[in-house]
Amino acid sequence: MKITREDKDQLNSVIKINIEKNDYSPKVEKVLKDHRKTASIPGFRKGMVPTGMIKKQYGKSVLVDEVNKLLQESLNSYITKEKLEILGNPLPKPQDELNWESDDYNFEFELGLAPKFDITLEGEGPVKYYNISADEEMIDNQLKTIQRQYGKLEPHNEVKENFTVVGTFHNEEEGIENEATFNVEDLDGESNQKELLGAKAGDQVILKSSKLFKDEDTLATQLGIEKDKAEGLKVDLTFTIKDINEQILAELNQELFDKAFGEGEVSSEKEAKEKIAEQSKQTFQQQGDQQFFNDVTEHLIEKSNMSLPSEFLQKWMQTQGEKKLTVEEAKDEYEKSEKGIKYQLIEAKIAKDNNVRVEMEDVKKVAKEKIKMQMMQFGQMDFPEDQMDGIIQNLMSNQEQVKQFSEEVMVQKLLGLYKEKMKIEEKDVTYKEFVDTIYK
Repeated sequence: MKITREDKDQLNSVIKINIEKNDYSPKVEKVLKDHRKTASIPGFRKGMVPTGMIKKQYGKSVLVDEVNKLLQESLNSYITKEKLEILGNPLPKPQDELNWESDDYNFEFELGLAPKFDITLEGEGPVKYYNISADEEMIDNQLKTIQRQYGKLEPHNEVKENFTVVGTFHNEEEGIENEATFNVEDLDGESNQKELLGAKAGDQVILKSSKLFKDEDTLATQLGIEKDKAEGLKVDLTFTIKDINEQILAELNQELFDKAFGEGEVSSEKEAKEKIAEQSKQTFQQQGDQQFFNDVTEHLIEKSNMSLPSEFLQKWMQTQGEKKLTVEEAKDEYEKSEKGIKYQLIEAKIAKDNNVRVEMEDVKKVAKEKIKMQMMQFGQMDFPEDQMDGIIQNLMSNQEQVKQFSEEVMVQKLLGLYKEKMKIEEKDVTYKEFVDTIYK
């Protein structure tokens, strides 16, 4: 057997493999002998079928099978031995007239090679890091939400401002029939509010779907329809009122503070707002971290000035999956995934250069934290350790779950590395300012 490699450029190579008769012949003969021992052909006892008949019946299929096995083993062994860093999988060059009656066979494979590049974190940047906090309006709204949560509903006979109504939206032509609950102030239009104000339980009022609520997501939810259908919907809706309630807010007293923040944690409205601000900052840190990670990713991709074997990767993408892609579809798929491929290469190099590894204990720790958070949502603050270990063990048997947890661990470790080594420009912003900046 002879294997040679021709480098077309720094990103593309062709491997040529010449397989001779003495490379595959012993294996083919052995398989045919084994077939002869077990073959069941009318007129012959088992194990006594003539060798010539076995070769005639099974020879070509065994030959093709063994040559392909040898070809794959040799190719993989060569790539490993030569320490070739490839992207995708080797692509065999088409051979329309391969003569299996010949003794020797020649095959060629195209390879897409990973690019060589340097990445340093020290001194790179600066990259913005957003310290996000809640503004006074958000804090006030959150405190009101807590008051509503622990408050009570008082039934009324007539709709007034800030009352909550329960009823059914109906429009026969659009197939709308859905029970909804909302506050009068949720309606995004004075005309709709005027129609509702003063109405009584059992009354039917006609509301306009256009600008009924502040956004189309809310409209879709309240009408029980898809968002696509809610976009641009302009119909009259019959709203049949079922219940009318006034939301009585809980008083800002020690009883409320203990329920909302834990016994003795908060003793005044001022401390309650400070606690909300602190909790919000912790919650927003996750968004700040994620945005920082995204910005670092973009920064490193740009600084790497990396090229990929794009033509090869598009050809490779055509062969992946159950459905074969057209040239245009593969090009579109490549353009969508190009940045992701580049960052995977960058991440792997950074992890290797900085000895960043995901250990099983790290994965189990993430799993444990997620289980605790889930149990807390159901009011179980102290979950038994023996039961916890059983759940973790069960999760670790799910490879997809382990992969997801492992990716989370890697992101957290890289995030810490980026914060430690890169230049960071910190910026204090309110949540509204952050949203306006990032999603403008």
